[in-house]
Amino acid sequence: MAESEQPPIDTSVMHPARRYDYMLGGTTNFAADRAAGDAVLAVYPQARVAALENRAFLQRAAHFLAAEAGVRQFLDIGTGIPTSPNLHEVVQSVAPEARVVYADKDPLVLAHSRALLAGTPEGRTAYLHADLLDPRRILGSAEVADVLDLTRPVGLTLMAVVHFLDDATHPYDVVRTLVDALPPGSYLAMSHMTLDFLPPDQARQLGAISTAEGSRLRSRAEFARFFDGLELVPPGIAVLSEWRRAPGESPASRADVSGYGAVARIG
Repeated sequence: MAESEQPPIDTSVMHPARRYDYMLGGTTNFAADRAAGDAVLAVYPQARVAALENRAFLQRAAHFLAAEAGVRQFLDIGTGIPTSPNLHEVVQSVAPEARVVYADKDPLVLAHSRALLAGTPEGRTAYLHADLLDPRRILGSAEVADVLDLTRPVGLTLMAVVHFLDDATHPYDVVRTLVDALPPGSYLAMSHMTLDFLPPDQARQLGAISTAEGSRLRSRAEFARFFDGLELVPPGIAVLSEWRRAPGESPASRADVSGYGAVARIG
């Protein structure tokens, strides 16, 4: 998308990518994002811990895919505001030739996309302004065609984005469309927030906020459905802070993290 075609940025309306940036301590957010973040923090003070643990899971999962699984191509959807180390920085530190396509629907992410394009000379990075709800457009985009070879294994990363799709948007079909387009030897890495570990009153309040926003914080069983037919990488579905954490590190409590993560092999 050319710079002149950039969609307008409505700073008066909260956007999840900018609220997430606020939770991470970033500065690329506005009053509406901070107000929405504070509303979440009022009922779920652990939200900043959860955001940091989700980011750490992304880095560990990406490192696994590049270093252990040998993946050299990545499609990251729901990228969010650039926050170093970004996915391409992690995988290209292992394999400088790695290629990454980022996709997000927030115009502000597009405005900062140059930070997502500063990869190694040997590799490639590209940014696509697109919505997860339109997976076929993402798969058929010029950016994907130019940077990725969909006949070879791809690491599909969906980090803290699918819980923004309520049941009416058919999230399982959306994810399956993406997975089915990738060849055997590809991987799905995904994180998703949950209410499973929260006390009933806190879960009710946070669930009400999520429902009002059109989000859906799913249970472990509901999260597991996204991996039907795929081969889960050990330790399988785990709390974000517990997935392949370095030996000797004490993970944050499950109630503080309130999120699941998993990586699975396709085919």
